[in-house]
Amino acid sequence: MTPAETVSAFYTALCNGDRACAEMLMAPGFHWHVGHPVNDLDSAGAFFSNWWEPLTTALPDLEYRPFVRVCGHYDGAAMDGDGAAGDWVNSTGYLVGTFGAPLFDIPATCRALYLRFGELVRVEDGKVAEGYVIPDFIDAMRQAGVCPLRPSVGARELILPPMALDGLRHSDNRAEGEASMQLVRDMIDGLLRFDGKSLFTMDQERFWSPDFMWYGPAGIGTSRGLDGFRAHHQGPFLRGFPKRGVDRTKSLIAEGPYVATGGWPHMTASHLGGGWLGLPPTGREVKMRVMDWWRREGDRLAENWVSIDILHVLDQFGLDLFEQMRELAGDGRLYTECGIVG
Repeated sequence: MTPAETVSAFYTALCNGDRACAEMLMAPGFHWHVGHPVNDLDSAGAFFSNWWEPLTTALPDLEYRPFVRVCGHYDGAAMDGDGAAGDWVNSTGYLVGTFGAPLFDIPATCRALYLRFGELVRVEDGKVAEGYVIPDFIDAMRQAGVCPLRPSVGARELILPPMALDGLRHSDNRAEGEASMQLVRDMIDGLLRFDGKSLFTMDQERFWSPDFMWYGPAGIGTSRGLDGFRAHHQGPFLRGFPKRGVDRTKSLIAEGPYVATGGWPHMTASHLGGGWLGLPPTGREVKMRVMDWWRREGDRLAENWVSIDILHVLDQFGLDLFEQMRELAGDGRLYTECGIVG
C-alpha cells in the first residue's frame, strides 16, 4: 500500500470498530499526539483509552472525512526541522457524527457534529508510526452552544474543501510540487521581513491571490483577501506576539499544487501585546502547535487551511477553557454568539 492507502486503511478499521486490524497497522513504537487536553499518547492502549474510545463514545457513527491530503517525503531538516525523515501524509477535514454523548464534557446536542481536524501522520514500512492531530474542540463548544471564548472575528461557518475540488487527488508532477514549495518558502521569507510596525513591509501581495481564502480555527475564523486576513488574524496575532519564531518543523511536504507543514510545537512566541482573542497580554512565552495547508493557483496562493491548538496556548496562559465551559454549562446557562441566555 502507498502511505496514503495505509492511513486510509487505518481510519477505516478505526471507524468500523475493528481494533485488531487497526493495531496491525500500528508500527512498533507507535505514538500519537492530540491537541490539548488529550496531549501525548505513547502506546496503542493510550491511543484507544484516551482518544479514540472517548471520541467514538461521543460520536458512535463517526466518519473520517478529509478534504485535503498531501503526501510526500520529508528529509527531516528543512525550516529548522527536527521531524523524522520519512513518508508523511498530512490531512485536514472533519470528523463527523451524531453528537450523542459528551466529548470531554462538551455537552451532547443529539445533532450532527463537525469536528474539524488537522493532522500529520508518518508511515514507516507500511504502518503508522506516529501522528499529530489538532481537533478544533473550541468549535465543538461553539456548535454545542457552550463556548466561553469570545466569538471569532472572521466567519464562523463550516470550512470548505478546495475550490478546485482536487484536495484528495494524488499528483506525480514533481515540477509542480517544487513550484508550490518554492512559492510557500518565498512567502514565509516575506513574513520574516516584518519590521515590527507595518504589515505592508512583508510584501504579501506578491504571494497571494487578491481573493484568497484563509480558513482559521474557532476563535479566529475565516477571512477573504489580504484585508480580511490582516484584520482578522495577522494584525491581532502580530500585536499579541511581537516576539516569535519557528521552533521546529515535524513535516514539510508538497504534492502538485499543495504544500503542508506543521510542528509540535511549531513556534515559540512571547505574549506581550493585547488584542489576540480579545485577551490582555500575559507576558508569558508559549509554545504553539500549528499546521498549515496551502493551495497554489498559477503563481499565487489561493487557499490556506490552518490548525492551531489554541487550547494549549490558553493553558500556558493559565486559562482553562474547559473549566470555564463546565461552569457555564453546569448551572443551566448557555453561552451563545448573542450572549448568555438561560
